[in-house]
Amino acid sequence: MSTTAAALSLLLLALLAVAAVYLAHHLVRLPGAPYAGPFLSGLEPAEHAVSRYHVRWYTVTLLFLAFDMEMVFMYPWTRVVAAMGTPAVVEMFVFLGILLAGVAHAWREGALRWS
Repeated sequence: MSTTAAALSLLLLALLAVAAVYLAHHLVRLPGAPYAGPFLSGLEPAEHAVSRYHVRWYTVTLLFLAFDMEMVFMYPWTRVVAAMGTPAVVEMFVFLGILLAGVAHAWREGALRWS
C-alpha cells in the first residue's frame, strides 16, 4: 500500500469516527433537555457575548500577539545569531522595524488612547 493510500484511508477512518460520535450524540439526546441554557451560573445572559468588548481592545490584542510572536522568533534567533553572523542581525532588525512601524501606525491612529 502506498503512503498516499494509507493517508487517505486514515483520513477516511477519522471522518467516519467523527460521524459516528455525532450520530451517537443525536441518538442519545433526550427530547426537551435544556442543552442550550446557562451552564454554571444559572443566570440568563444580559447582553451578547461579543458586544461586551470595545473595538479598541482588538487592536491592543493584535499588538500583543505581534510582540508575542516577536518573542517566539527571538528566542531561537539568540541561539543561532553567533553562527549566522551579520545577516541574522540585519534580518532581526528588519523584523523589529516592521513591528515598530505597526505600533507607530496604531499610535498615530489613536488605538492606544483610552479617553
